Amino acid sequence: MSPTVKPTTSALVRDLRPLDSFHSIKIKLGILVAATCSTSAIFVWAGLHNELATRYTLPLSVLFSLAVTQVLARGMTSPLREMTAAAQAMARGDYSRRVRATSNDEVGDLSRAFNRMAEDLGDADRQRRELVANVSHELRTPVSALRAVLENLVDGVTSPDDASLRAALAQTERLGDLVTQLLDLSRVEAGAVPLHLGTIGLQRFFTTCTNEAELAGRDVRYVVDVEPPDLSFVADQDRLHQVLANLLDNAARHSPPGGTVTARARASAGTVQLDVIDQGPGIDARDRGRVFDRFHRGGASALDGGTGLGLAIARWVVDLHEGTIRVAESTSGCDIRVTLPQRPDDTGH
Repeated sequence: MSPTVKPTTSALVRDLRPLDSFHSIKIKLGILVAATCSTSAIFVWAGLHNELATRYTLPLSVLFSLAVTQVLARGMTSPLREMTAAAQAMARGDYSRRVRATSNDEVGDLSRAFNRMAEDLGDADRQRRELVANVSHELRTPVSALRAVLENLVDGVTSPDDASLRAALAQTERLGDLVTQLLDLSRVEAGAVPLHLGTIGLQRFFTTCTNEAELAGRDVRYVVDVEPPDLSFVADQDRLHQVLANLLDNAARHSPPGGTVTARARASAGTVQLDVIDQGPGIDARDRGRVFDRFHRGGASALDGGTGLGLAIARWVVDLHEGTIRVAESTSGCDIRVTLPQRPDDTGH
């Protein structure tokens, strides 16, 4: 939420904005000119009517005209001064400043756009800090474990048996997976990943992906459910494989021993719907909007050895295909649903 600006009474007195109800800066300038001319004319008329000397009437009319101009023009330019101060604060790293946008004209629109920009920049800065902290943490854990294993081997505390070498290899593989996922995510976010589109037969594609997932050796059973069996559509097969591999791995991590992970595909109203369904505890409704954020790992997932990047990568790849990914409602377990548009040259049904 954006910080709420609550000006004090003295600040309100200094920042009167009597023209806020008008919807155009041109109308405000016209009113300002008319008010200044009217004030000057009234004082000149009053001076002549009361037989005051011109040397008194003219200076008084100028002073009162300037006072009216100051009151009206200050309120018109207040948002610009606030934006200048806020921009200077943002240059120093303070993204909490907001502009009081009360007018309905072009300056008011600019103020509201400035506030949205400041909020977006604040969110981006927060995400950058979180990314650095999370990457540091994720790298430190396997590096520390690998260092401990190697120190024990060097000091002779443990012998270089299969168990020790497998432990070192597991931590090295985790480091490699993390670096690979970070590089993939950075390329996708930068838009540096071109799509190489081609027609994909989903029955064969799902079977290939589940066969590869079985090599991880997890105690789950994979089921492929494609209807109709010859369903196909156009996409980047390598990138879609990346999405499905991440979803299958994530589902297998959360499924109980002996559980079932289902890869399902259906065609519907110009789209292809891909679902990966597990039999795990599911995702709390409060976390469903955050599971696709980088490094977000809730509940037991924080202890399962995952990096918290798989679903983030899946989301960006789906976005490249102009599709959507979300947590669908499910009676049991978790259903991650990917909806992709069918392209004109799709050969599926």
